[in-house]
Amino acid sequence: MGLSNLGIFHTVIGITAILAAIISFVRFGKINLAHLTGQVYFYGTVITALTALGISKHGGFNPGHILSILIFTLVVIAFFLSAKKKGNNSARYFENFLLSFSFFLSMLPTVNETFTRIPVGHPLAKNIADPVIAKTLLVLLILFVAGSIYQFIKQRKVNILGKTKSAL
Repeated sequence: MGLSNLGIFHTVIGITAILAAIISFVRFGKINLAHLTGQVYFYGTVITALTALGISKHGGFNPGHILSILIFTLVVIAFFLSAKKKGNNSARYFENFLLSFSFFLSMLPTVNETFTRIPVGHPLAKNIADPVIAKTLLVLLILFVAGSIYQFIKQRKVNILGKTKSAL
């Protein structure tokens, strides 16, 4: 497997963040920064994105580093929207999308690294071009699109209900 100490730390924190996001998706239909699972996802993703900058299989700055910077930026903007725009229900659309998109983008290297390393000695995929990786990422893309539509509809109902209550 050949992981450095930084790679092991990065992997453990990353898995924790992914599990927290999945629990939050199941409980709330979104990554909810107002609850512990959402906070674990946020801080875990920040740490994972930053530690990814110190990891490189191919040497030097590469597309994986750009992806890490993008993921970091997405979660920080979502956190800002959550913290600073509490009364703005329109901001929730963007917050939900940014967090879900960051999760989807996090799954790109996760699937690649997992499938090309596990099981040890006989991994599921030979390299990034293996069809099993492409098929898995396609399923994740479909889930991301469907989940984003679900979150939009759910948030719209919350916003409409909020307007109805405030009008009373």
